Amino acid sequence: MPALLLLEAMGNTGEYVIDAALDLGVEVIVATHEDVFEEWYSPSLQAKIRDHAKLVFTDFSDAEGALRQLAEVSRAEGVGGVVACWEFLTPLVARLTADLGLPGNDPSRALGCRNKRIMARAFAEHGVPAPRTVAARTLEEAYALVEKAGLGYPLVVKPAEQSGSWGVSVVRDDEELEAAFAVVRSHLFQMPHGIPLDAHVVIQEYVGGVEYSIETVAAAGRLTPLFPYDKFTTDGAKRAEFGHTVPAELDEASVRVLQEAAVAAARALGVTNGVAHTELKLLPDGTTRVIELGARLPGDHVVALMRRAKGIDEARIYVQVALGLAPDLTPTADRAAGIRFLVPPRGGVLRSVSGIGDSAAVARSSITVPPGGRVRAPGDNDARVGYVILHADTAPEVNRAAAEAIADVTIEVE
Repeated sequence: MPALLLLEAMGNTGEYVIDAALDLGVEVIVATHEDVFEEWYSPSLQAKIRDHAKLVFTDFSDAEGALRQLAEVSRAEGVGGVVACWEFLTPLVARLTADLGLPGNDPSRALGCRNKRIMARAFAEHGVPAPRTVAARTLEEAYALVEKAGLGYPLVVKPAEQSGSWGVSVVRDDEELEAAFAVVRSHLFQMPHGIPLDAHVVIQEYVGGVEYSIETVAAAGRLTPLFPYDKFTTDGAKRAEFGHTVPAELDEASVRVLQEAAVAAARALGVTNGVAHTELKLLPDGTTRVIELGARLPGDHVVALMRRAKGIDEARIYVQVALGLAPDLTPTADRAAGIRFLVPPRGGVLRSVSGIGDSAAVARSSITVPPGGRVRAPGDNDARVGYVILHADTAPEVNRAAAEAIADVTIEVE
């Protein structure tokens, strides 16, 4: 069996991919930066990689140098598949797989899976239903483009390249647009690798409706959408995610509308091998708008939720497709699962987390920030201090159990 090269295992999806590859009997090579491995990886993930995988250190801030080095490593190690568990490296994966002649996405369009400015243009060119979008480098340009496009408040402001809902806000007047614009422009390098980001600020029409996510599997150009699932976000100016429930309870017509839009979005962005995580809104009239797509596994432990709810292992699928194997797409379960995140009331130093409800529906709970650790103010996904994973026979049962489990949670911050 050829080896699998995994670009950046940092985050919860990296461990899922490593486990899936090892279960398939595949040798794993993890590429990261030495400082990132030592300072950003959890001790358990460090130990798993040292015990069961090989490590390659590279500088991802130098894309051309990383491409040359990893191509050499891949040829020397007999790599038969390449994946990324960090969205910012998906364009590099597309270029590397093209150079090596391995299954991958269209490298000429791969940046559109990460860059929301390019993504919006691709959606418009291919007729994908999506919010009207403009992108500007200065505030004056933003005002002019908004007026020219006939957009009105409220508007959504977001970075061209970011993740975890960072910098995303809903603005309702010129003053709020100016403030949101300044926030986005304040962060033009992505840590911890120091990757330079597109300096454009993306401005979109606000779309109402209910938000869902859906996974699409691409294998040798054949696109198979899976089932939509609930995505819960905060209201107000900031729209951080606070939970998911798999699957969503929807009628067949709504499922079909979401699936067709997800497939169209993946085609528009050249996704031909791998997985695509798409976020969409279903409008009251039964139509949909694609918010964005990433050529990667979903975060937030959705991989675990899908296993519990449907018996589908998307990490295993990701590895199989990367190696040119037929993916396992058949559900082996028919239940529901969910996750809810614990968020502090304000930023500061975490003192304690208590009050998580105990019931048969709670499969696992975890506090991810130790007492004494600093926490961020609510506003994006990095503010989380823990989570609760639940399972039950149906989605409504999961949602009720989730509400009960976190109803009395107290998070003390100084």
